[in-house]
Amino acid sequence: MIQDIECVPLGKRFRGFMPVVIDLETGGFNARTDALLEFAAVLLRCDHKGMLHCNRTVSAHVQPFEGANLEAASLEVNGIDPWHPLRIAVPEEIALRQVFKEVRQSVRDNNCQRAILVGHNAHFDLGFLNAAIARTGLKNSPFHPFSSLDTVTLGAVAYGQTVLARIAQAAGMPWNKSEAHSAIYDAEKTAELFCKIVNRWRQMEALAEAKAAGYANTTASCDDWLAAPRDG
Repeated sequence: MIQDIECVPLGKRFRGFMPVVIDLETGGFNARTDALLEFAAVLLRCDHKGMLHCNRTVSAHVQPFEGANLEAASLEVNGIDPWHPLRIAVPEEIALRQVFKEVRQSVRDNNCQRAILVGHNAHFDLGFLNAAIARTGLKNSPFHPFSSLDTVTLGAVAYGQTVLARIAQAAGMPWNKSEAHSAIYDAEKTAELFCKIVNRWRQMEALAEAKAAGYANTTASCDDWLAAPRDG
């Protein structure tokens, strides 16, 4: 996570939305019946060149809600023992409140109106998140209820892959199989990937702007153009 960068608010970058990268680990695939077990959110920052960086991660281990279904196959994949005494898990409502508090602060700090969920197969995570919000009766979620940004689509466009591990490898990112399928690891890798793709687009966009402004077609000139102060 990068802390010592000069930051600018993201309010204008994504139409007033603050992208927050989410990964959830669950006890199955049915958002209405299966348990939410881990919740991780990566908050982002933007530097003065318009480049995105991972800022910090907030997370919680979650107790299965009363009557929740737990599929053995899902637990085998994510390696979670829901009843392990060292999990230090909290009820869904507390987990949501803890993470939402940090997300709301990030939304305010970036002059945004609302958070938008970024995820790998984002529809899955947003479905479980909305189901947990409904179960707990929480009001005023910081997240848009149905819009999301999906790194499956972005990865397919940028690298020709759709599986997170394969996209990461195609993008030159390290990947540790033994750490995968934990909410924190997957959220942070998804966030790194999202920033890489957005920044790659920003660099191509800046290069085109620099060429139109008469700069030489070089990386150094592109960096100069990115660093130059401009309205908006």
